[in-house]
Amino acid sequence: MMNHIALFEPQIPANTGNIARTCAATNTPLHLIKPLGFSVDDKQLKRAGLDYWHDVEIYYHENLEEFLAFVGERQLHLISKFANRVYSEVNYNDNEDHFFIFGKETTGLPESFMRENEEKCLRIPMNDEHVRSLNLSNTACMIVYEALRQQGFPQLELNHHYENDKLD
Repeated sequence: MMNHIALFEPQIPANTGNIARTCAATNTPLHLIKPLGFSVDDKQLKRAGLDYWHDVEIYYHENLEEFLAFVGERQLHLISKFANRVYSEVNYNDNEDHFFIFGKETTGLPESFMRENEEKCLRIPMNDEHVRSLNLSNTACMIVYEALRQQGFPQLELNHHYENDKLD
């Protein structure tokens, strides 16, 4: 069982860097679907995920079709404000791989793709009257941690002690 974060045509290097840091902290592979709106050598990207970029399992996909072929029959979840199901209603503790795909910051996922996969669309509840959307890196973090919470935080440190504390 593995969770995966996929970014469709990400545009803001700081968001991708922050998401890479979340991926490093949670052992979550990161999938980047081209075209990217920045170079992976971008200094803002490296600043956001500075010491963590090399610790992330990163896959690059030339386009959405290539990514979907990679996913195959595994669980795919489209994260969007245009969804009728809430992300926390899904059972992620089913011993299956889960792929969470997030759209680009300006336009999200393609509408035709969303309509074709409406049953796979999930949203985070929010006040749509005042806020157009949530920050991409915050959203990715929230979703992957819900999946991990349901799965019992596998292979993650649940307790951490100060260096000078001694456990007898």
